[in-house]
Amino acid sequence: MNIITSAFPQRRMRRMRKHDFSRRLMAENQLSVNDLIYPMFVLEGNNRTEQVASMPGVERYSIDLLLKEAEELVKLGIPLIALFPVTPAEKKSLMAEEAYNADALAQRAVRALKEAFPELGVMTDVALDPFTTHGQDGIIDEDGYILNDITTEILVKQALSHAEAGADIVAPSDMMDGRIGAIRQALEEAGHVNTQIMAYSAKYSSNYYGPFRDAVGSAGNLKGGNKHSYQMDPANSDEALHEVALDIQEGADMVMVKPGMPYLDIVTRVKRELAVPTFAYQVSGEYAMHMAAIENGWLAEKAIVMESLLCFKRAGADGILTYFAKRAAQWLKENDNN
Repeated sequence: MNIITSAFPQRRMRRMRKHDFSRRLMAENQLSVNDLIYPMFVLEGNNRTEQVASMPGVERYSIDLLLKEAEELVKLGIPLIALFPVTPAEKKSLMAEEAYNADALAQRAVRALKEAFPELGVMTDVALDPFTTHGQDGIIDEDGYILNDITTEILVKQALSHAEAGADIVAPSDMMDGRIGAIRQALEEAGHVNTQIMAYSAKYSSNYYGPFRDAVGSAGNLKGGNKHSYQMDPANSDEALHEVALDIQEGADMVMVKPGMPYLDIVTRVKRELAVPTFAYQVSGEYAMHMAAIENGWLAEKAIVMESLLCFKRAGADGILTYFAKRAAQWLKENDNN
């Protein structure tokens, strides 16, 4: 980029910052409700909620109460929610059979949401960690190594069961090689030609995921294990572009960078160099850090949350998965009404 400028005082950069109207006119990026995706946790039972201890303000909902929340989200104009089921311990197994059970929690939740609110986009997580007894995202061998191709076969079954339930977007977050192509082929063959795939293409083996694993109940199963053999090394960025390019070639409609703010450089590279629909996940650890500072009075909630979300837009994200989505939508609506 060629920067054309003149010397002070002919060019006073602060001149355009003096007034609200001129700051608004020259804003390079803006945040709207259309940028927000709301992750939600669903659990078994009726009229049940549970607080997620490590994520203040985030709750797990039974399907009936999930629908009440969804009604408010529709009114706020949030375009898409991302569903994450809390699987009871007795339904977890080494082969993760519950992942593709047509009557499992996620599938029932999708059907209920699409029946009640067909205009609300519903995205489902395609991964096996909520369903395995060991908390890993795939099927393991006797040494604990994740078996890629067997895992992919089960992911295909899971994605098909979500599409058949009515999911608008399936989102493979497992990081197996070749799973996007296998899922796309299966969706096409089953007639789900308009089911979209949001690939978690650049998902890093990060320490920011801890509270999420508490929320879906997989932290205890993982027992201090790690996911280094399939999720990306935080040291790498070129590798992320290869992952994204492969997933797009295999049939992904959108790609995800996860975590969010610590990896904004990856968001920027993906958007600039590959020019594909690019999303970022402001993950549970980011949320927990913000909330700890907010609750201690160290940071102002609205100001810091909205700044953090705007940073994603500046980096190039087309949309943001964030646990702050509902609050941000409320604040944006208040601004519109003022």
